[in-house]
Amino acid sequence: MSSVKNLKKDINFVLGDIIEAVYLTELTTTGKPSEKSEAIVDEAISAFDALIKQVNAKKVEDKKAHFKKINQQLEETAGQLVAKINAL
Repeated sequence: MSSVKNLKKDINFVLGDIIEAVYLTELTTTGKPSEKSEAIVDEAISAFDALIKQVNAKKVEDKKAHFKKINQQLEETAGQLVAKINAL
C-alpha cells in the first residue's frame, strides 16, 4: 500500500461501486427500492464510516500492520456485500 490517501480512495471507490450496483439491480429488477436493497446501502455506508474512522485513528503503534488490517477488512466487507447483492 502506497499511502493513506490511496487507502481512503480505495474505500470510497469500492463501497461507492457497491452502492451503485445496488441501485442498478433495483432498476433492472423492480424499478423501485426494496427493504433488502436499502439495508445493503445502509450497511455499505456504515462500513465506510467505520473504515474511515479506523484510517484516521492517530494513536496507532504499528501503522503498516494497522493499514494492512483495514485493507483486509475492506476486502471482507466488500465480498459480503457483493454476495448480498447477488442474492437480491
